Amino acid sequence: MIGLIVSVLLFNLIAFKTNQHLTKNQIVHIWTFTIVFQLLDDRYIDVKYGGYWYFTKAVDWESLPAITPLIPPVNMMFLNWYPFQALKIKKVLYFVYWTVGLILYERFTLLPQPFGYFHYGWWTIWYSVVVDPILLFLLLMYYKWICRIENSS
Repeated sequence: MIGLIVSVLLFNLIAFKTNQHLTKNQIVHIWTFTIVFQLLDDRYIDVKYGGYWYFTKAVDWESLPAITPLIPPVNMMFLNWYPFQALKIKKVLYFVYWTVGLILYERFTLLPQPFGYFHYGWWTIWYSVVVDPILLFLLLMYYKWICRIENSS
């Protein structure tokens, strides 16, 4: 639980202190999109199929901080620092760096308690290596869509 609490506080502090590009509306969209997407994803991979879980295999209140205030600030940082005007190679490298960072953080969350809070069932780190860039790409596409909507208003 210590690792989760420190992570939530640190990620939120960094995300909000370094934000220079995201509007309040975009932040609300990012948070909502992230929480809903994670809840849907976890509903199946965690609860139905037992691929991974937080703390215990059951649906519990203890895992709520891992679902709500942990990932949205990470997504804020990813989008805030994304090199929109850079060459394609720089954008690809940005995805690679973020994927490596997410994988390293996932390894940290697998430590025993009180630092770790994440557990594997049939899920492995290699699934995350494949899935994380896809999730980051979906986030980026969602953000661009929100920006187009804002610009058309």
